[in-house]
Amino acid sequence: MNREMDKFLRPMESIDRGIINAFKMLGMPVARLALCVVFFWFGILKVVGASPANQLVTDLFNASMPSFINMGVDQFIFCLGLYEMAIGIAFLVPRLERLAIFLLLPHLFVTAAPLALLKTITWQSVFIPTLEGQYIIKNLLIIATAVGVAAHLEPLHHRATRRR
Repeated sequence: MNREMDKFLRPMESIDRGIINAFKMLGMPVARLALCVVFFWFGILKVVGASPANQLVTDLFNASMPSFINMGVDQFIFCLGLYEMAIGIAFLVPRLERLAIFLLLPHLFVTAAPLALLKTITWQSVFIPTLEGQYIIKNLLIIATAVGVAAHLEPLHHRATRRR
């Protein structure tokens, strides 16, 4: 029985190893491209005033922006769009991943804020998000992907030592 199973598993093992190796080679470029596409696309929609998230951003702006901020909501949305586009580009450009992650942290905090500040818009009831709430919660995938990208960065001291 073991020999028959080995005859079956050996070719499968080789195929499995090949698929895993291909995914190892493609994983980082695909993750970086995906982050770029999502941030750049969603950002440019805000810049041109066509984002379906604009109303949510407007509601968050009205609920949370201090009165001393001398910026209208349309300007804020435009700037947020540019900020998102910058995050996307930084994920795509080699050696700018640290900048992308640095920019990503406050962005994720702001984009998660409606879950606490706009509960009537983001929650139907306890643990049942609205479509807007689901849109925000999916950011967990963005966080996981960014963590994966960050995990593959070389430490700064290692890069400096290698240049000598």
